[in-house]
Amino acid sequence: MASFSNFQMIHFLLIFSSCVFIPTSSQSHSHQPHNHVAFFIFGDSLLDPGNNNYINATTLNQANFTPYGETFFKYPTGRFSDGRLIPDFISEYANLPLIPPYLQPGDHEFTYGANFASGGAGALDEINQGTVVNLNTQLRYFKKVEKHLRQKLGDEESKKLLLDAVYFISIGGNDYISPLFRNYSVFYSHKQYLDMVMGNLTVVIEDIYQKGGRKFGFVNIGPLGCLPAMKAIKLQQGSSDECLEEATVLAKLHNTVLPEVLKGLESKLKGFKYSIFDFYTTAKERMDNPSKYGFKEAKIACCGSGPYRGLYSCGGMRGTTEYELCSNVSEYMFFDSFHPTERVYQQLAELVWSGSHNVIKPYNLKQLFEHSEEGIPCSQFEHLPYTMNK
Repeated sequence: MASFSNFQMIHFLLIFSSCVFIPTSSQSHSHQPHNHVAFFIFGDSLLDPGNNNYINATTLNQANFTPYGETFFKYPTGRFSDGRLIPDFISEYANLPLIPPYLQPGDHEFTYGANFASGGAGALDEINQGTVVNLNTQLRYFKKVEKHLRQKLGDEESKKLLLDAVYFISIGGNDYISPLFRNYSVFYSHKQYLDMVMGNLTVVIEDIYQKGGRKFGFVNIGPLGCLPAMKAIKLQQGSSDECLEEATVLAKLHNTVLPEVLKGLESKLKGFKYSIFDFYTTAKERMDNPSKYGFKEAKIACCGSGPYRGLYSCGGMRGTTEYELCSNVSEYMFFDSFHPTERVYQQLAELVWSGSHNVIKPYNLKQLFEHSEEGIPCSQFEHLPYTMNK
C-alpha cells in the first residue's frame, strides 16, 4: 500500500535433507537453535517494520514520525500503523523475537529470519522507483543473507535453516493502484499488466526456491477501492458510489489468478507448499460489519484530514501539516488513509496463524511452521547447487 497527497495518488502504498544431516559443530548449535523455524518476509507497507527509515525515501513512503507507533511501541518505528503488524504477531506465535528491518544498522544474525518489506514497494520495479525497496531488490538482499548464513553456519546447517523456514509475501497493492493515476492502462490491458506483475512475482518465488525456500505464505490483495483514501477520491469525483471500483477490479483479478499461479508452481517445484490468506474477504467483512469485530468506525481513518480522513496527512509530514487524530484508536479499523490499526492486524494475524480454510488455504501458517522438510530425499536437491549471488 502507499501514498496519496492533495487528493492525487502517487502509490498505494533449503536445502538439506535428514538423510545426511549430522550436527558436527558447537558453533552451529549456538547460532541455530533447533527448536525454531526462521521467518523471512517480503512485500510492502502491510509488512514493513521500518526499512524505509534507512533509504532515500520521501515521507510519503515513511512512517517514522508521530503518531505512528503510539499504541504498542510508544514511539514511531517506521511501521505504517499505530502499533504492530501481522509479521510481529506471527513472530510471537512462532516463539520468535520481533524480526527487525533488514536495513536497520547493527549486527544481524539472521538465524531467526529477516524482514525485507518496504512501504510503497511493488512487484514491478517501476512502482515508486528510487524511493522504495522493490521486490527484486528485496530478493537481492535475501541472497546476501543466504550467503551470510552459509559463511556463518556452514553449508549443511544453512541449508536446513532455509529449507525449514517460512517465507511470507504481501505484494501487489501498489502495482494495482498506480495504473489508475499514471496512465499505464494506455499501454497495457488489464491482462497484460496482471501478467507482468505475476511474472515478476513468479521469478522471485522461483529464485527463493532455488536458494532453499519450500514453505510460502501469501496475502492476497484487499478491497483497495474502499480504503479511506480511495473513498475521498471517489467523493471528489462527485460519484454516488462510495468505493472507487476501478481500484478494486485489478485486485479481484489478482486474487483470482494468484491461486492458479501457485498451483502451477506446486506441480512444477518439488516440495513447494503454500498458503493464501484471504485479506480481501476478511477486510471487507470488517468494513461492512465493524461492530461484529469490536469496531465503531470502519469508514473514516483515525488519522488524516479531509473527507473520511482520506487525505494522507497523518503526522503532518507529507506536504499537509494539519491533520486530525482520533481519541480512541481501538475503535477504528483504519489508522491512516490506507493502513489498518494494530487491533485489525492482530485479528488478521490470528487468522493467518491458525485460521480455517474459509480464510486461509490450503495450509495456515501454523501448519507451515510445524511442517518439517527433513524427510525429503537428497536427490530432490541435486539440481539446486549453491551458486554465487548475482
